[in-house]
Amino acid sequence: MAEEKKIPTQHNIIMEGRKRLTISGVTDIDSFDEQTVVLFVETGELEIRGEGLHINRIDVDTGELNLESERIDALSYADNHPVRGGIFGKLFR
Repeated sequence: MAEEKKIPTQHNIIMEGRKRLTISGVTDIDSFDEQTVVLFVETGELEIRGEGLHINRIDVDTGELNLESERIDALSYADNHPVRGGIFGKLFR
């Protein structure tokens, strides 16, 4: 029987000068482009808006995501929870 790796539920955000974000506790990524990144954390949906958004690293074992940009304009939460799928789900099919 295969063991499932559980992503830690601790969710933290570290922003460095509106240009870099480190986010922990990411459970799934819904979509991303240069203006918007939509991802899910334990408490719901997190939307990041800005200019030139670029995901540098995703660690599926720890649920950590590193993002760089020209400028981060907004972070907003919604209470939506992910429907099965997204990028993490596609990686483990």
